[in-house]
Amino acid sequence: MHRFAKWQYSPIFFVILYFTPKNMTQVADIKKFRGALIDMDGVLYDSMPGHTLAWQRMMQTLGVKCDRDEFYLYEGMTGPATINLLFKRELGYEVDAERAAELYKIKTQNFIEWGEPPMMPGADRMLAALARLGMKRVLVTGSGQASLFERLQRDYPGVFPDGCRVTGNDVTHGKPAPEPYLKGAQLAGFDPSECIVVENAPLGVRAGKAAGCYTIAVTTGPIPREAFEREGADLIFPDMNSFADWLERQII
Repeated sequence: MHRFAKWQYSPIFFVILYFTPKNMTQVADIKKFRGALIDMDGVLYDSMPGHTLAWQRMMQTLGVKCDRDEFYLYEGMTGPATINLLFKRELGYEVDAERAAELYKIKTQNFIEWGEPPMMPGADRMLAALARLGMKRVLVTGSGQASLFERLQRDYPGVFPDGCRVTGNDVTHGKPAPEPYLKGAQLAGFDPSECIVVENAPLGVRAGKAAGCYTIAVTTGPIPREAFEREGADLIFPDMNSFADWLERQII
């Protein structure tokens, strides 16, 4: 059994932790925000199972010990940062940029072989609700996965045109540094305090908070709610449909 399985499948956990007054103590007037900075993996696509398997396979062929579920905790970091974190921990050294790029290509191929991930249920409703609330939507991801970037226009037509995307290839310091979300706010044309962040990863929440944004966590993976509370998420939802339901209620 995976380390996080007890969190993912316990009905009592959802009743106690997700439907409590504490979840609503920091609710701001969502209509005051002008930009929405949106993560990709685990938010727009249910792609994290494929990413975690791809990372584990690549690392294990190199003799780097790792647990598949630990990659959920690194989500949002750039590929080279993830590679060097594991190499430093397990082998005692880091690799140069050229070697990191080679290894990331292997991970990318592993992900492609896993197959196309489905769109995250509720993500289309979430994006439509944000548009109706008048927010400019900008993609902010630590990923460099070209196969998913190519799908965005097909799956979410017109939402993230050129000039409305920040990827792992566009930043020097990826999440949990604030740089990705600061750049996203700049592309949106607003101060970070006028933007919300939509994330599913603790490091992404940390990056959004560090950038000065109102940060919403949607726990679409196995990481427990407490991890997002520790990072200071302003609002937490158990899945994307719940978040979309809430947004739609704000439009009325």
